[in-house]
Amino acid sequence: MVYALIACRVLLAVVFAVSAFGKLRSRRAFEEFTSAARQLAPGWLIRPLQGSGATTGAHRLAAVVVGCEVAIPPLLLAPRTAAVGFALAAALLAAFTAAIVAVLRRGDRVACHCFGATDQALRPAHVVRNLLLLTAAATGLVLALAAPSAQPALVGAVAAVGTAGILALPVLLFDDLLDLFTPTIPRRPTAP
Repeated sequence: MVYALIACRVLLAVVFAVSAFGKLRSRRAFEEFTSAARQLAPGWLIRPLQGSGATTGAHRLAAVVVGCEVAIPPLLLAPRTAAVGFALAAALLAAFTAAIVAVLRRGDRVACHCFGATDQALRPAHVVRNLLLLTAAATGLVLALAAPSAQPALVGAVAAVGTAGILALPVLLFDDLLDLFTPTIPRRPTAP
């Protein structure tokens, strides 16, 4: 169990660290994420965050989301706070998943900006990805609360970290993999 716990901690720490970095790497990246947050979040969530001046409710919501993403990796990597990190990751992933489902049900086309760099529109596959990450967060939370403080063997810990790194790659390259493996439908030429 201790190795599964290590793998969940490292997987989610890597995913959230890269996600936060992607949104904070430039002013433009943060503004693109803010625009996506405006389209994804329900009005009842953004309205109370409205302020005076140039800061909008969407800006504040985006800042809260990125702040949570920045907090998750250190919480997960410190054994004493791992349960809090898993709970925060699960809450954020549940909110992201619900927002994506709502957008898909409305039929809106919203760019992902999950990791800050892509203009890939959200698809049902994004829900599946988030549900898999949510499963990792829930599993990690259960293990963190139930697992005794067993000392892992170095070889096992290294294997768990390596496995988590390998599992993180398809998550981080998700939109590229979708583009690679999704068939494209050729457009019909339009008459002049």
